[in-house]
Amino acid sequence: MNRFVLNETSYHGKGAILAIADEAKNRGFKKALVCSDPDLIKFEVTKKVTDVLEKAGLEYTVFSKIKPNPTIEDVQAGVAAFKECGADYLIAVGGGSSIDTAKAVGIIINNPEYADVRSLEGVAPTKKPSVPIIAVPTTAGTAAEVTINYVITDVEKNRKMVCVDPHDIPVVAVVDPDMMSTMPAGLTAATGMDALTHAIEGYITKGAWELSDMFHLKAIEIIAKSLRGAVNNDPAGREGMALGQYVAGMGFSNVGLGIVHSMAHPLGALYDTPHGIANAIILPTVMEYNAPNTGEKYRDIAKAMGVEGTDKMSQEEYRKAAVDAVKQLSKDVGIPADLKSIVKPEDVAFLAQSAFDDACRPGNPRDTSVEEITELYKKLL
Repeated sequence: MNRFVLNETSYHGKGAILAIADEAKNRGFKKALVCSDPDLIKFEVTKKVTDVLEKAGLEYTVFSKIKPNPTIEDVQAGVAAFKECGADYLIAVGGGSSIDTAKAVGIIINNPEYADVRSLEGVAPTKKPSVPIIAVPTTAGTAAEVTINYVITDVEKNRKMVCVDPHDIPVVAVVDPDMMSTMPAGLTAATGMDALTHAIEGYITKGAWELSDMFHLKAIEIIAKSLRGAVNNDPAGREGMALGQYVAGMGFSNVGLGIVHSMAHPLGALYDTPHGIANAIILPTVMEYNAPNTGEKYRDIAKAMGVEGTDKMSQEEYRKAAVDAVKQLSKDVGIPADLKSIVKPEDVAFLAQSAFDDACRPGNPRDTSVEEITELYKKLL
């Protein structure tokens, strides 16, 4: 049996944020805790949403104590802020950091027995759905607005906790490319490659099946066509990436990922490496490693990436073509080729063990070990 969980409602396209007011009113919501990060508030991106609330006469309080890799302490502060302001729903405005924080807050408010944030790691058997969340992404990458996953950093243990819970999915996703138009080129590239990683890992994961394959292949196609333009702030590229990353999220949220994410997570925890950068650097090397366990799927990936003549290629040729297409896109949008400037060699053993213990690792199409992950990190240095 396969299960698929998606938002109740999603809005897409320019001006979609205007739907927030009607959704809040129609659902009988009274006051929002708006979760957003300090930079989005500083540059008045969050204001686009609060202006909609004010115009509609809807009450809100802003919570902005959210780090780029949100921590246990950020979640605890959010829970306290929600209780103090008397909110009855959450609006998350931002990338994965803001949305992930809102998910954890919403789960704990309605499931207080999980107030110890560490107890949410893995698949927590919560009993009640999260406080209702309206998620408004400002990056085209994480797809946190449509997934049942969130990631919180345990600073004390230098590790990221991957939490998986169908109860945390936002009830409404508002995917408005105008909310992403202020992303600088570097962040656009990083989050875009994160989205591509979601699509490719989701397509080859052990849990993949026909329904998820449909989403992932289409997402790869859209992202491959759109990311270069989005990095150059082309409106069509922005709109394409807003859709492509969401479509990827519809798939991978329901079937899992693999060791690209497992290896990227400890880099974020230990070095605060942007998640998309880590994924982009690691992806081609892990694709090569996983190739023997992917059947003909790399032919489909290469074709979706725009490679011509894949039907006539040998297995070795189309697998190389898929990896090369990913490398070229990554290079074109300015992603570094290796981890030399990020990873300290003395940390590799810790990173490899953390990656092996990560919740994404079991979904990898090729069974692995701490020793093999160690060699993958070393190959990337």
